[in-house]
Amino acid sequence: MPLHGKEEVRDRLNDDVYASPDLSVPMPKYRIPDEEHSPDHAYAVVHDELLLDGNSRQNLATFCQTWSEPQVHKLMDECLDKNMIDKDEYPQTAEIETRCVNMLADLWHAPHAASTMGCSTTGSSEAAMLGGLALKWRWRAKRKAEGKSTDKPNLICGPVQICWHKFARYFDVELRQVPLAPGRMVMTPEEVLKRCDENTIGVVPTLGITFNLIYEPVQEIAAALDDLQKRTGLDIPMHVDAASGGFLAPFIHQDVVWDFTLPRVKSINASGHKFGLTPLGCGWVVWRDKEDLPEELIFRVDYLGGDMPTFALNFSRPGGQIVIQYYNFLRLGKEGYRRLQQSCSDTANFIAKAIEQIGPFDIVYDGRGGVPGVCWKMKDGANPGFTLYDLADRMRERGWLVPAYPMPADIHDMVVQRVLVRHGVSRDLATLLVTDLIACIEHFKRHPVSAPMTREEASGYHH
Repeated sequence: MPLHGKEEVRDRLNDDVYASPDLSVPMPKYRIPDEEHSPDHAYAVVHDELLLDGNSRQNLATFCQTWSEPQVHKLMDECLDKNMIDKDEYPQTAEIETRCVNMLADLWHAPHAASTMGCSTTGSSEAAMLGGLALKWRWRAKRKAEGKSTDKPNLICGPVQICWHKFARYFDVELRQVPLAPGRMVMTPEEVLKRCDENTIGVVPTLGITFNLIYEPVQEIAAALDDLQKRTGLDIPMHVDAASGGFLAPFIHQDVVWDFTLPRVKSINASGHKFGLTPLGCGWVVWRDKEDLPEELIFRVDYLGGDMPTFALNFSRPGGQIVIQYYNFLRLGKEGYRRLQQSCSDTANFIAKAIEQIGPFDIVYDGRGGVPGVCWKMKDGANPGFTLYDLADRMRERGWLVPAYPMPADIHDMVVQRVLVRHGVSRDLATLLVTDLIACIEHFKRHPVSAPMTREEASGYHH
């Protein structure tokens, strides 16, 4: 008697996904198909479309983590079905979130780290909005207690990420943004004080500006606000947007004073999925003391049989990223984080030195003292036969995403190019980047661009 029947053999011969009837015709793209399909066939269709995406490891535009250890993938799979908001059903995931908040509060020198308030979020954007809401609520309560108007709150910041513009618009707060200027690449104490008044709910310095990767001077701004209070009585709190720097400065920039060591800093946000090294979808916000998070912002929800306090903007979301943050803290410890972040900083400095030598470029930021990365511009008066937009476009042909963009107000005419160096960008990968950059420049020497690409053309091409 044969081991396999004819029908079974025939089915196996027809197992070739790309010879199947499902894949011999296009599947519908903008409506749900009428019939079900084999999971292997549906997977093949989606998998093949994703081949057209860029290689995330070569995306040097993003601050977000693009490489993870095998153990991270295992833990993410194990947490795929855990809804972290259901703390009654998944109490250990809730406990792990609390431990992470305590660990961060301790790392950032909160005076009562074991009992302060904080939570995980989907990223720094949500965390920043929670910090901003707490500032607004505390300011409003104080104004009401004094019998004063609460009509016109304002927030002072430098060149911030878009989430702060969203916060200001969504929650009706005037954003008083300090523009950059030639020779001034950060928000300064002097510029902050020019914009302060009794309606200022807070000042938000950024520990790692998106545009140039430089830390803003948190300690100096705090000192200026201390002096302002002595002179005028205005007590203006600070929230530090440490989306990147919150997981960098404690390990490789310990001489920078920026966190709860400064009494004026009332809250801090950071991205776990950036230099915290978690997969995408993890942010954190921590308050200095319990009193700095207004009780009115905390909801107590009866959810699936359990009483649950919550103060995040999102509700249901997976618990895996929180678990991975805890894994990283245990796995790396302070020494491991220091070693990895220092390696990224050193690699960025290596790239900066190489770029300075190979072309008509001036280094704006060299990877030291801020976020690991490099930012450069064309030398004044240089005319190499291409623009940075052309160079960024040419680099895409080798898979590299190295963005070129104008700086924000008031230095719009300065166009820069930038790379981020994250965990997973090895020295070897950095060498390949530099080699390809040299090859692109040599190409433009042989074939100068007759009509250099403009910002508008670059934006239209890529979007």
